[in-house]
Amino acid sequence: MFYALAAVLVVSGLVILVFGLRRAALAAGRYARTSRAVNTEVNAAKGMLRARRAALRIAVRDRRAKKTIGTVTEG
Repeated sequence: MFYALAAVLVVSGLVILVFGLRRAALAAGRYARTSRAVNTEVNAAKGMLRARRAALRIAVRDRRAKKTIGTVTEG
C-alpha cells in the first residue's frame, strides 16, 4: 500500500515538474522574442542617430568654411 502511495506522489511530482518546466520554456521564448524586437528598434534608432550626427558634422564643417548648401551640392 505504501508503494502505491509513493508511486502516486512521484508521478504527481513529475507532472507538476513538467508543467512548471513548460511554463518556464514558454516564458523564455516570449522573453527572447521581446528581446529581439527591442534590439531591432534600438539598432534602428542608433543608425538614425549616426546619420544625423554625420549630417551635423558636415553642416558644421561647411559652415566653418563659409560654404552654403548650394555650393556643396553643385560640386
